[in-house]
Amino acid sequence: MLFKQQALLRQKLLVLASLAIGSLLYLVARVGTLDRLQPICPIESRLAPPEPEQIPLRTLQFKRGLLHELRKGNATKEQIRLHNLVQQLPRAIIIGVRKGGTRALLEMLNLHPAVVKASQEIHFFDNDQNYARGIDWYRGKMPFSFPHQITIEKSPAYFITEEVPERIFKMNSSIKLLIIVREPTTRAVSDYTQVLEGKERKNKTYHKFEKLAIDTNTCEVNTKYKAVRTSIYTKHLERWLKYFPVEQFHIVDGDRLITDPLPELQLVERFLNLPSRISQYNLYFNATRGFYCLRFNIVFNKCLAGSKGRIHPEVDPSVVAKLQKFFHPFNQKFYQITGRTFNWP
Repeated sequence: MLFKQQALLRQKLLVLASLAIGSLLYLVARVGTLDRLQPICPIESRLAPPEPEQIPLRTLQFKRGLLHELRKGNATKEQIRLHNLVQQLPRAIIIGVRKGGTRALLEMLNLHPAVVKASQEIHFFDNDQNYARGIDWYRGKMPFSFPHQITIEKSPAYFITEEVPERIFKMNSSIKLLIIVREPTTRAVSDYTQVLEGKERKNKTYHKFEKLAIDTNTCEVNTKYKAVRTSIYTKHLERWLKYFPVEQFHIVDGDRLITDPLPELQLVERFLNLPSRISQYNLYFNATRGFYCLRFNIVFNKCLAGSKGRIHPEVDPSVVAKLQKFFHPFNQKFYQITGRTFNWP
């Protein structure tokens, strides 16, 4: 009896051993097959490619030398290749207003490490000949930048040129638009002063401001005079609002930018969704020049050209009062549309 039980036990063990060996051989064969086979479409390749890593502002700040060259528009071919620099269409445009402080605003925004500026006014959208050259020509006029920097250009003639809103809309319907304004009569006198200086350099005569701004036949404000017409901000803005919602505009106080620039720049940073980086360190008042200059770093400072801050000619107070009264209702409408109020007469 004991012998039979032992025999049955040995048979069971042999069966179990044979099953174990069979399973082991199957696994070995399976592993070998897996080693030889490659998946046709690995999971990793089916995933969306990772987005390019955004350049941290801290990294940009450490690239001071390169940023300095970018700000000047002097990136070399080697720098372009090594740092994957690109020419980008602007994501924000300073569209006006002439003599409102457009150059000062552009230069001050260029203090931000995430901003690069087009140094010259491109006049792409307001010049038919330039516009006919196409969008690639326009892009070729932009500075080289890192992919995640914002390119900004300024051409104040855009604000008052009828064709421009539609043309910009066709390029980018979600672009951000900056308008810097000053008290309308002061802006008109400043406009006149720049033209007068140009005439004097060419030894040409020019009418007095009062004769241009007031129609001598009617003694009313001369709306055919371009300097007056440009200061009717609401008329031009209404044309833009046919294409862009008011949320895509930011109004900058040009008078405040002269006397206390930092708060205005911080508002623009917020509008452009930029982290706050421009500080009082970057702005210092130059008593000799009479306005603020820019400090990019410990070795690089910059003041606006000497032509900025021209002394205005004396204007007959009665003409000033007439102009202020004329602009008043337009100003009120401008406040209502934009949601920003100024202490203009």
